[in-house]
Amino acid sequence: MKNLQAFRLLLAANAISGFAQGISMLSIPWYFGSVLNESSVFNMSAGFITIATIAWSLYAGTIIDRYPRKKVFLVINICGGIILCSVAAVGFTLGHLPSSLVLLVFASTMFIYSIYYPSLYAFGQEITERENYGKMNSRLEIQAQATSMLAGAAGAILLAGTKNHAINLLGLNIPLGFDIARWELWQIFLFDGFTYLVSILLIALIKYVPAEEKHIETGTVLERVKSGFRFLKGNPTLFWFGNASYAIFVVLLVEVHLLLSPYVSRHLQADPFVYTSAEIWYAIGALFAGLAIRSLFKSMHTVRAIIILMAFTIVGLFITAFTKSIAWFFAFSVLIGVTNAGTRILRITYLYKHIPNNIIGRASSVFNVINIALRAALSFLFAAPFFTDSDHVTWAYFAGGAFILLWLFPMLFKYRQMTEK
Repeated sequence: MKNLQAFRLLLAANAISGFAQGISMLSIPWYFGSVLNESSVFNMSAGFITIATIAWSLYAGTIIDRYPRKKVFLVINICGGIILCSVAAVGFTLGHLPSSLVLLVFASTMFIYSIYYPSLYAFGQEITERENYGKMNSRLEIQAQATSMLAGAAGAILLAGTKNHAINLLGLNIPLGFDIARWELWQIFLFDGFTYLVSILLIALIKYVPAEEKHIETGTVLERVKSGFRFLKGNPTLFWFGNASYAIFVVLLVEVHLLLSPYVSRHLQADPFVYTSAEIWYAIGALFAGLAIRSLFKSMHTVRAIIILMAFTIVGLFITAFTKSIAWFFAFSVLIGVTNAGTRILRITYLYKHIPNNIIGRASSVFNVINIALRAALSFLFAAPFFTDSDHVTWAYFAGGAFILLWLFPMLFKYRQMTEK
């Protein structure tokens, strides 16, 4: 891999900013659900925020394909650092944070995600030789999930602090020998903002030679957006594969941001350590996928492997909906970590091999827009009083399984075309 040093710097920058982002995005749903007791307000707000990212995602795809990915990363991190540090400064000044500013951080992070991850994978494709796509995706997944494990552990401590010189993590009581005070939300945001600044320094050091010559389309934004749609219209099999294989990710994001906190606090009646431990168990499963998924399915076609992972996820969600066991909840967190991360590695590698780098950003933006619309629909559905009353959140898990089941049908019906391609 001729751009190995550039790839390592990209991994380091992604790990540092992703660590603090993970803590912030864990803290916000818990803050609304368990501190303010306003899960319905947050779910509805998240739905509107998700819808607002649709137009931005389309535009983001044109930016990714039009401008150097390194510069795109620099601008993303500069904007993120300014917003997080500014909101944190308000918290330190007032001694509290208005809900509107907390939602601003959530919204800005969601907007950043909409361009950050497509840029990350497009940049990875640009600096990686074709034969190394699978290896590159696995390394990105391993790094991301190792970071998530650390973020989950740190989030457990920062959200609730520790008592009796110990921390309850992964269902285990781990002695520390000292206590750590709970952090305020603005302190967490300041830490998040600082990591953006560190990422800026690392990205500035990246030097690389593109693995393949890239043709840059310089038409208007509208013309470039249309190019992405035209490409997928001419490749309907890719369109169905790209959307159906996104189903687990759609449900996972809705679960993490909207369902996880009420499921733990109301249904399991557990504390923040169970909430954050679920994130760590998820990361363990995803880390396993990063290390082993390519070996496990090396003799099987990508499409068949993804169908199997989707089926396991459906069964896991249905069981989670009708049980009240912390042990099973942790087991499910590992399961969806394996299936989501495994699907992402296989999915991205498949798309890399079928979509040229000069249009990958715009094609990805089409998938992202549909993904966002589906997440918004589920967010509004789960904001209904039925799902926020009592412990009816379990039915949201059942609905998530049914949602993936619906997207399994295109994978089955178009299996032959997808495998022949």
